[in-house]
Amino acid sequence: MKRNALLSLALTLLALALTPAAASAALPADFWGLVANRAPDPNQAQTLRQGGVESLRVPINWSAVQPSPGAEPDWSSVDPFVRGAAETGISVLPFFVGPPTWVVNYEGVGGARAPVSLPVQTAAQRSAWRELLRLAVFRYGPGGSFWAENPLLPARPIRIWQIWNEENFKYFAARPNPAQYGKLVVQSFHDLRSADGGARMVLGGLFLQPKGGNVKPAPGRIKRAYFAAEFLERMYRTTPAVRGKFMAVALHPYSKYYGRLSGEIEEVRAALKKSGDPGRALWVTELGWSSGHPSAANGHNQFEKGVQGQVRELNGAFNLLRAKAAAWRIKRVYWFSLTDEPGSCNFCDGSGLFNEGFAPKPSWSAYKRFAR
Repeated sequence: MKRNALLSLALTLLALALTPAAASAALPADFWGLVANRAPDPNQAQTLRQGGVESLRVPINWSAVQPSPGAEPDWSSVDPFVRGAAETGISVLPFFVGPPTWVVNYEGVGGARAPVSLPVQTAAQRSAWRELLRLAVFRYGPGGSFWAENPLLPARPIRIWQIWNEENFKYFAARPNPAQYGKLVVQSFHDLRSADGGARMVLGGLFLQPKGGNVKPAPGRIKRAYFAAEFLERMYRTTPAVRGKFMAVALHPYSKYYGRLSGEIEEVRAALKKSGDPGRALWVTELGWSSGHPSAANGHNQFEKGVQGQVRELNGAFNLLRAKAAAWRIKRVYWFSLTDEPGSCNFCDGSGLFNEGFAPKPSWSAYKRFAR
């Protein structure tokens, strides 16, 4: 009897020891990512790879690439990201932001400026967008000019592209419009496939529950935000052709505490089921909290958690997302952000896993425990 009890205890301890490895093995490739707000140098990129980072989400700022109509594309703001990732075997997920003013008009929103519409309203806008996507594929896709110009780099052509960023919130679409975004998705699918028959795409990261997203605006007022679930339902309903055009819905589940994520993500899964697309994958392309301390000076920002609070939220969120990856069909998770970037957003001065001088924070150690 005693021997059987000891054997049972030994087997239990062995199972517990193997559980983390088994859980990690079950995760999809490129599951652990980072939003790279600046390009890491070769040593920094190597640090990231050794820490388990599998993918970098990087911006393609349209205004920087094509500041004027007819100009030769300038890829100097993108090349360093792709080079550093290729050198270290990290994949790249590009997302398109910042349309130039020669394509769309801007208007003031909440102290910032955002595009009034997506580039699908006129033939000229649609043509400009098509050209941008094709140029990006010809630069970084299979056989692209970037790889031809850098023959010593391991070729890692980009085949997956993210279309826009937080299209349901005022800072990236001053007047969010699910039908308009649906049109952009359909056009982007055809534009990308015309340049690379194997190209795939994911939706722009939807802010899960932005402030005011569930409020009906007063008569004559513009709706500046939608909850992700409602935005998706409206997109499917108004633009049925989006079905099957993208591989994943991307989410930005910013919440005061990680404990709120379950209900919010379940709401999106319910919206996908209601829209007849229950098996669609989810990518969390931004998630994070700041190591800064909340104070009256910053309005007691709910994302400011302090150094140890940032670690606590990361641990809680990553444990949850890893445990629910299969049930929620989560294929990737990107922490926002790589480094602190003061002035970029209301919590970006402390959102990084590294300080501005690339000094690691305790949150980087926490990240590595999951990713490695």
